[in-house]
Amino acid sequence: MDNQTFKLRGMSCAACASNIESAIQSVPGVEACSVNFGAEQAAVTYDPHQTDLAQIQAAVDDAGYTAQPLNDDVLAPEDDAERRSRAAETRQLTRKVVFSLAIGSLLVIGSLPMMTGLPIPFIPSWLHNPWLQLGLTAPVLAWAGNSFYINAWKALKRHTASMDTLVAVGTGTAFLYSLFPTLYPQWFIDQGLSPDVYFEAAAMIVALILLGRLFENRARGQTSEAIRKLIGLQAKTARVIRRGQTVDIPIAQVALGDVIVVRPGEKIPVDGEIIDGSSTLDESMVTGESVPVQKKAGDEVIGATLNKTGSFKFRATRVGKDTFLAQIVKLVQQAQGSKAPIQKLADQVTAWFVPVVIAIALLTFIVWYNVMGNLTMALITTVGVLIIACPCALGLATPTSIMVGTGKGAEHGILIKGADSLELAHKIQTIVLDKTGTITQGKPTATNYLTVNGTATELHLLKLAGTLERNSEHPLAEAVVQYAQAQGVSLTEAQEFESVTGSGVEGVVAGQRVQIGTHRWMQELGIVTDRLQTQWEQLEDLGRTVVWLAVDGQIEAILGIADAVKPSSARAIATLQRMGLEVAMLTGDNRRTAEAIAREVGITRVFAEVRPDQKAAQIDTLQREGKIVAMVGDGINDAPALAQADVGMAIGTGTDVAIAASDITLISGDLSGIVTAIQLSRATMANIRQNLFFAFIYNTLGIPIAAGILYPVFGWLLSPIVAGAAMAFSSVSVVTNALRLRNFRPRLGG
Repeated sequence: MDNQTFKLRGMSCAACASNIESAIQSVPGVEACSVNFGAEQAAVTYDPHQTDLAQIQAAVDDAGYTAQPLNDDVLAPEDDAERRSRAAETRQLTRKVVFSLAIGSLLVIGSLPMMTGLPIPFIPSWLHNPWLQLGLTAPVLAWAGNSFYINAWKALKRHTASMDTLVAVGTGTAFLYSLFPTLYPQWFIDQGLSPDVYFEAAAMIVALILLGRLFENRARGQTSEAIRKLIGLQAKTARVIRRGQTVDIPIAQVALGDVIVVRPGEKIPVDGEIIDGSSTLDESMVTGESVPVQKKAGDEVIGATLNKTGSFKFRATRVGKDTFLAQIVKLVQQAQGSKAPIQKLADQVTAWFVPVVIAIALLTFIVWYNVMGNLTMALITTVGVLIIACPCALGLATPTSIMVGTGKGAEHGILIKGADSLELAHKIQTIVLDKTGTITQGKPTATNYLTVNGTATELHLLKLAGTLERNSEHPLAEAVVQYAQAQGVSLTEAQEFESVTGSGVEGVVAGQRVQIGTHRWMQELGIVTDRLQTQWEQLEDLGRTVVWLAVDGQIEAILGIADAVKPSSARAIATLQRMGLEVAMLTGDNRRTAEAIAREVGITRVFAEVRPDQKAAQIDTLQREGKIVAMVGDGINDAPALAQADVGMAIGTGTDVAIAASDITLISGDLSGIVTAIQLSRATMANIRQNLFFAFIYNTLGIPIAAGILYPVFGWLLSPIVAGAAMAFSSVSVVTNALRLRNFRPRLGG
């Protein structure tokens, strides 16, 4: 299956999004389609052997809209033609708003004597001449409001309906009704009716809806501000060494393997590895981590970060759409285009909303005309119902908040893969933290070396341990190797090397069978550990991870390995607990060592001596207790647990496998990112609920009022013009409320 995101044009409401979704899903070979009205995008999963992009675009065209595939290079500058086209659309819409508002205002002024039933001296009678009003209204509907009628006709041919249908029917009804008393006033007089016209309602409704659409478009443009900021982070040029010469080239021309020179105060153009020099880098714009990071030869650098102090050279390892920044932008775009589960209700409502509103409008007309015998009131209430019933607010309530929320997460170094993850995060009850690399630095150092003879000078044992561990990629193995080398030990080659996952390693070194691993593994092998039992317990009480060294079936030594706790861990865990969350630790380490680390950071629930293949099962056990569980880890062995958890959070400094298996990535590796992610989820969901409440209440109250439910009691009818203004600004209010999320700030104190 291939995935492609399309930029959509021509949508006016959530019903349009539903129409496009149905059209795309009807294409053979399309497996899934999600249309985001707020982002004006469609995410499509399809089988390239059965269909192609052209067929999908044709289906959208047939539905009355346009779809343009988005560029794979997410960091590419916006196409000039696209930018000019959008600017031209905005200018055209602005001209239509100004024209229709001017004409509509003039018509309303001329109609005031009719509306109030009182003569107004400063308003000339000719201004209410029906032929003049007809001449002024016709160009408003024919030019400024033509899109409503064109789109309504397209929808009718497809046997669907949208917001444009409501506007077209409402304004068209007011215009056509007014046309009859203009042409045949005497007939109305003979029937005992006043030949009143409502041209001002048709013109002003078009003007107000266009004004609301203009404001809405501008506000929605701000929801993508985070993407624009991220793209704007990249450097424009790079100083590359080619053929012995240093030349400045556009960043798009940088190739893999290029050697790039970076001076103080300059941005890193692409991802790479330092080969000469050192410096301090500000990575806050990408990771959200405010503390500058010291870099030296062999360290990785991230494109778009800022070089602070020294000069250095680095070799480009990832360029273009493969850079870290490009991956961030792509993930944010995917998240912004995804749908949250809470949006399903709004989608279901908007699917049948327009037909129901038309039915209510017809019923309103029948009741007022047949029961009350009042044609004028029947017209006013019918038009009011059609105009005030706007499904746009419902369609925008969720996606706009999701777009702002995921973008805000990226600003704080939190990558949220989908709207479902952002929504679920606010329900988390239990957070399970891996120890090594998550709570701790993940850089173990051997601090203690004790042999059965009570001395730490038996280097031949270190040689055996270092030689065997050199074949392992485990962080503890690296600590043993570094300690042995620091003691001046010369390492040789091991034979018959074997790694026992979650337990240790074994092999043959210099003709001797050597095993290095956990206390539990030694017991499983039947190796007696009594001679170093007391020292082992003392080291574990100090929070050391202890590895045992056995030679030819006999314990010869132990090494105590320390992994310092991250400075932010205790504070972040305390904040999570104050937020009402249960925090637990999950580790393969010995219980005594695990509990020592847990005490240091304030954790009371510890799952220790858990093998990698048992971690997912441990998460499942917690879920069976009825809890919503988040797992936070950084290693390959954490991937199954991350996938099993309701919400998997990967430390961004960890492995690609862990990041791929997670729902949320904390780029900086700081546990305070968990606090920020959950608080952001809570803020976003509160914002969505506010939007949905406003949208539902607006329509629940607005439609009955427009239908005249208050008239029998208070003698009050809703003017179609007021209905048009209310409808136009309902969606603007929802988008504006969503934009408040841009002010989100994490509270790391709780």
